[in-house]
Amino acid sequence: MLKYILLITLMLPTVTLAQNIKDSTEKWNTHFQLTVIDQSHPSFKAAYSGENSLSPDAEEALSLTTTIYIGRKLWKGAAVYFNPEVSGGSGVSGATGIAGFANGETFRIGDPAPALYLGRLFLRQYIALSKDEELVPSDNNQLKEYVPKKRIVITAGKFALSDLFDNNSYSHDPRTQFLNWSLMSNGAWDYPANTRGYTDGVVVEYITPSWEVRAAGTLVGTYANGPDFDYHFWDAYSNTVEFAKNMSFNEHKGKVNLLLYRNVTKAPVYRDVINNYLNHSDPSLDVVNGKNYGNVKYGFGINAEQELSKYLGAFFRTSWNDGKTATWAFTEIDRSISLGFNYKGDQWQRPDDNFGVAGVINGISNDHIDFLKIGGYGFIIGDGKLTNYSTEKIVEAYYSAKINKNLFLSADYQFVANPAYNADRGPVSLFAIRAHIEF
Repeated sequence: MLKYILLITLMLPTVTLAQNIKDSTEKWNTHFQLTVIDQSHPSFKAAYSGENSLSPDAEEALSLTTTIYIGRKLWKGAAVYFNPEVSGGSGVSGATGIAGFANGETFRIGDPAPALYLGRLFLRQYIALSKDEELVPSDNNQLKEYVPKKRIVITAGKFALSDLFDNNSYSHDPRTQFLNWSLMSNGAWDYPANTRGYTDGVVVEYITPSWEVRAAGTLVGTYANGPDFDYHFWDAYSNTVEFAKNMSFNEHKGKVNLLLYRNVTKAPVYRDVINNYLNHSDPSLDVVNGKNYGNVKYGFGINAEQELSKYLGAFFRTSWNDGKTATWAFTEIDRSISLGFNYKGDQWQRPDDNFGVAGVINGISNDHIDFLKIGGYGFIIGDGKLTNYSTEKIVEAYYSAKINKNLFLSADYQFVANPAYNADRGPVSLFAIRAHIEF
C-alpha cells in the first residue's frame, strides 16, 4: 500500500494545473481519477478445478487504477490528449475463471505490482460540416470548446477503442457503473487491445445531431491478451464500424448502435487445434501463442438505451461472433445478451446517486466447447475439462452514492451461475466495495 500512496501523492499536484474557465473555451485542462475496488467471494462447490478456474475457496482481491487526463489545444479544431496511469493489484483468482469477469478494472492491470505507464496519447481533429456549433463542457479527454453540430472527427494515436465505440449511458464504465466485463461492453466483441485495454490506430467519425457513423483501423496483440502490438500491418489488424441513431420518445432520449468488426490475427482456429491434438501432431492445445497469420474472427453487437422517465433508464445489448478462432483480446464470450435498468436517487433526495440492476447470459460456439472439453485453456477460462456445459448466467446490482463533489462510494453484488460455462462448478456470489475519486 505504501507504493500506491507514494505514487498517488506524486501525481496529485498535477491536478492543480486544470484551468476551469467559465466564460471561455480552454487551451489546457487536467482531470484526475482514482478507483479502488475490493472484491471477494465465499467458498463454493466445485466438482473439479483447473489452471484457469475461479478458486472454490473463499478469497479477496484489491485493484487500483489512477489516471491523469491532460489536454492541450493545438490549433482550431485540434487538440492532443495525454494520459499517464498507475495500476496495481488483481482480480480474484488472477482475473480468471469467469468469462464475464466480475471486476471491469482488472483488464487494465497487467502486473499486480503498481506500475506507471502510458494509457493514452492521441490527436483529435474536428472538421466542420456546418456553421452551427455547440459548447462541449470540460471533461476527461475533452477540452471545453465549441464544436460543429455536424462534423467529421479524426482520432489518431493510442487510445481505448471502447472510448469511442459501444458507448451506453447506463452500462459502460466500471469505475462508476456495473463492474462486470460483459456489461461494460458487448461481450462477444473481441475488441483489439493490449493487456491494459489500449490500442494504436485511427478512428474517423461522421457525426450529426441524429446520426453517427464511425470506422476504425487498429493494431492487435502479438499473442492473446499480450502487452505488445503486432506491427505486421498487412497481416494483423482490426477493422470496426459502428452506426448509431439518436432517438426521442415522448421527450425521453434514446439511442441504438450497430457495431460490426473483423479481426485478422495469429489467433489459432479451435478446430485445427483440436484435430492436431487428437492426431498427436501437436498435443499442446495452445491457443494463446499463434503461429500463422491470416486467421479471421468477425461479429456484431447491438447496443440500445432508452430513458423511460426522469429517473429511470433501461439498456439492452446482444452480440455474436463466429467462434471459430480463439479469443485474442477481450474475453472468451461468443454470444451474449444483457438487459438492465438504472434508477437515479432524485426521489429520496439523492440526485447524484444511482442504483443499477442487470442480467447477462453468455455462451460460446460448439468449437469452443469442444476445445474446453478435451482440456484446453484460453487466457481467461479453462477448468481442465468440461463435462457439463451450460450458458454462464450473471445478475449484478450496485448502488453508487455521491459522498461529496469528488468522492463516490459503491456497493456491488454479483451472482454467477455456471462460471466459465461449467455447470459442475458454482454458483458463486461476489461482493465488492468501490471508491472512486475524480477531479
